[in-house]
This record gives sequence, C-alpha cells and structure tokens, in this order.
Amino acid sequence: MAIDRWLLDQYCQGCIPPTLRFYTWSPIALSLGYHQRKYPAFWQALTWNQQPIDLVRRPTGGRAVLHQGDLSYAIVTSGIDSGIAGSRMQTYRYLCEFLIRGWRSLGVELRYGEAGRGYIHNPDCFGTATAADLVMPNGAKLIGSAQLYRKTQGQSAVLQHGSIRLNPDPDLFRQVFETPMEGMPLEQGWDAEKAMEVTIATSVTSAETWFGIQLVPQPLSEIEWQAILALENLDLA
Repeated sequence: MAIDRWLLDQYCQGCIPPTLRFYTWSPIALSLGYHQRKYPAFWQALTWNQQPIDLVRRPTGGRAVLHQGDLSYAIVTSGIDSGIAGSRMQTYRYLCEFLIRGWRSLGVELRYGEAGRGYIHNPDCFGTATAADLVMPNGAKLIGSAQLYRKTQGQSAVLQHGSIRLNPDPDLFRQVFETPMEGMPLEQGWDAEKAMEVTIATSVTSAETWFGIQLVPQPLSEIEWQAILALENLDLA
C-alpha cells in the first residue's frame, strides 16, 4: 500500500509517467478500506498456518480484502494522458476496460456489479459487488477495485487499485469472515503460479492495446525503496 501511495505522489510531482503495477502479498494480509473503522476485534490477532496475518489500511475506500490467492493491480494516471472525463464511475469504466478485454480473451466474460450503498454493512469487500467491481457469469466477484484522487496541475490524478481473486482458500476465508465463500471465482483448474503468469501476461497485452501505450518494466531503485519505507504507516485506530 505504501508503494501505491508513493507512486501517486511521484506522479503528481511529475517524477514518473503513468504506471501499471502488479503485485502479490507476503505474508498474507487483510487490507481495510480507508474509512472502515468497524471490524471484528479478532482480526487483530489472525493467524494462518501458524503465521500472523498482517492487518493494514488502504489509502482507498471500500471494505476488507483478504490478500491470499489473489493478484493486486494498481494504475496511476490522470485525465491528461488517459482521456478520462466525467464522473468517477466513468473513470472506473475506462480504467477497468483493459481487465474486461483481457479476461474476454481468456474466454471469461465479466460484467459490472449492481450492489447499492448497502455494501458498507458488509465487512467483506468480496461479499458484495458494486458498479465499480467486475463479476463473472456465475455471479462470483472476480475483481474488486477502489480509487484515490489527487489534484495535480489543475487535473485529477487517480490511483486505482484492486484485487483479482484467483486461488483463494475457502477455509481461510471462512476463518476470517465467518461465512462460507460463495463459489470459486475461477474454474479453469489453474494452479497458483499458472494463474498469476497468465493473468499478468494477458493484462499487460490488453492494457497496451486499450490505452495505446507500450509498457516498460521499471524496478524500484534502492533510493526509491528507502523513500517508500520512510512513509508512515496508515493509522489503524
């Protein structure tokens, strides 16, 4: 989460170009939405396979996301270079299109969710699907996304990031949310490594086509890592 916030700050300062990032979590973590103040007390001491589960707060809104068996993505851009105009929902639809097209090329047709404001009463992000989320034909939510906006040079810069649920563990899900996981999102039978590999490769190709760009891999330098590590942790109080 600190890297995503840092990328948005760097973009607003004109230090980096628009960025697409993919990442996984180690150790397993549970991320809370920025405004999510109510959650079960036992989440403070969650463990899995005798290892603690980190509890962190996202800089974006929404409900809790269990980061196990998922792939996270992040986009940092603005209206200048992305053609974004209009409402935030239009921005979601513009930025999510590469995900829809990528999964369509794999034979998976995604649609947007339809849940209203009632989602705030469910602590689990994947327990409901709003118009900012992508759902599979079987009704299972595959991708949950959230946004953070900042003003830069008169334009709205945006961080949109989300979780793509690939190989979640039903037992861990039940332990955290105390309810069964409704349906496995994917039924291709991919193992975890294959699912990650295919998802990233397909998403990169789709993003380059949809946004009309050429993505260039750029690892973080040691100086950049130090700047990110210096960021204060978001308050969980």
